[in-house]
This record gives sequence, C-alpha cells and structure tokens, in this order.
Amino acid sequence: MTKDPFRNRDHIENFDTLIEEYKIRSAATRASINMLGGVAYGAGAGEKLDLFFPKGSDGKHPVHLFIHGGYWRMFSKEDFSFVAATITSAGAIAAIMDYDLMPEVRMDRIVSQIRQAIQWLADNIGIYKGDTTRFSISGHSAGAHLATFAFCEGAGSFRPARALLLSGIYDLKPLQFSFLQPLINLTDQEVAVFSPLHHRHETGTRVTAAFGERETYPFKIQGTGFVEHLARQGIPATAHMLGDADHMTAVRDLGTPESEAGKLLIRTICG
Repeated sequence: MTKDPFRNRDHIENFDTLIEEYKIRSAATRASINMLGGVAYGAGAGEKLDLFFPKGSDGKHPVHLFIHGGYWRMFSKEDFSFVAATITSAGAIAAIMDYDLMPEVRMDRIVSQIRQAIQWLADNIGIYKGDTTRFSISGHSAGAHLATFAFCEGAGSFRPARALLLSGIYDLKPLQFSFLQPLINLTDQEVAVFSPLHHRHETGTRVTAAFGERETYPFKIQGTGFVEHLARQGIPATAHMLGDADHMTAVRDLGTPESEAGKLLIRTICG
C-alpha cells in the first residue's frame, strides 16, 4: 500500500522521539529565558500567548510571532517554546501563540485568532519594549499556512515585514483525499476560502518558504508553487530547501541558532 505523503509519521522513523525532544527542550527554554506565560490576546480560553524576552539593552526590541503546526488539530504553544531560544538570541521578543483546534472549531475561527493575536501585539507589545516597526512572523506546517493570513489582502494595516514559512500547506484541496479528512472534515468552502494559493497578498512582506530536503513531495511542490504565486503578484519571495531535514527535524532546528533553519529564522528577524 502506498503511504499517504501527508501523514508524516509514516515517513519519519523517529517521529515520536522528536516530539518528546520538543517537549524537553521547550521545558528547558521556559526555565532558562525570562518569560511571561499565558498572556490573553482574546477572551477565549485558548486565546493565549507566551512572551520570551531577550537579554541586553534597555532599548526597544524586534517582535517575532511563531505559529505552531499540527494539521490545525494538535500541539500547543508549550510544545514549541524551544523556538524562542533562537528568537531571543537575535535580540527579539518571541511571541509563541495558541489557537483553538479542529474539529471543535472551524478554520475561519482559527484564522480569526491569528489576526486577533497580531492585533494584540500591535496594540500592546510596546508595553514590553517591543518595536512594532520591526515585526516578523514564522510558522511550521499548518502554522505556515496560518501565517500567510498575516499578509494576505484584508489582513489589516499591521503586517509583518518578513515571514518565514516552514514546510507549509498552501493548497488545502489534496488534504480532502488524505488521512486527515476523517479527522477534521475540511469542507469545499474551507478549501476555497482558506487556500493561500487562491489569495492575493499584500506587498511589503518579504517571504521565505522553506522545506526539508527529505520532506515528502507535496511540501516541496506546494512550497515552490506558493513562491511562484507570490512572485507573480510582485511580492519578494524565495524558496529554500534545508539540507538533510525532514518535516520534524526542520522545525526542531529552528530552536538552534547555529543550524541552517536557525540562521534563516535570525535572518527573518534581523533582515
């Protein structure tokens, strides 16, 4: 039987070990970096983010928002605290956010929460010495998909200067024929409305769409396809293949500043 290319567990031998590593490294990050946890960006129980602060000057810091993946149905901000190690090493404030999960909510709710969190940062991060003129965003897998709604048409006036989209999904239609469909039941309307390849995007955000060399083919095809889509709209966009990385090690390496993925993240923050 042919393996489903979207079911990453079937293609990554140490899948569960990597998830455990995320948790261990995230706990260590929360223990070692100055942070403020569970900050409400909305009224809902799941509408929280964690802020991690860099060491150093008393001046204002760049602000970077990371959105986790998990096919919109699993994981939480606590699983990805480790990404803040690289963000804060670049002198930026890291915001790692939660959002409600499918199928308990639908895609429109999650996209709304992404924009709500971004607006909260625009309105409030200055209190924590964040510089809203130096705002960037990243996301992994479903989080990369969600990050595109920070700079598509209608996203609002506060948009990231740069975006790092890692192992993203930009056309939802193939997921209706994958293992995922019985779990989240994507509707035809959701596919049409929430596929980034169907959207126009605002100029002013410089985009890097990255994917691992050892990713399955849909992530490579969709990543390069989305870059071409943005380029046709006059948006500066680059595809980047991470050497010897798969879907899970690519995001793990975001938490290591010296790694290829970590360097991409720092470049996204610092320009």
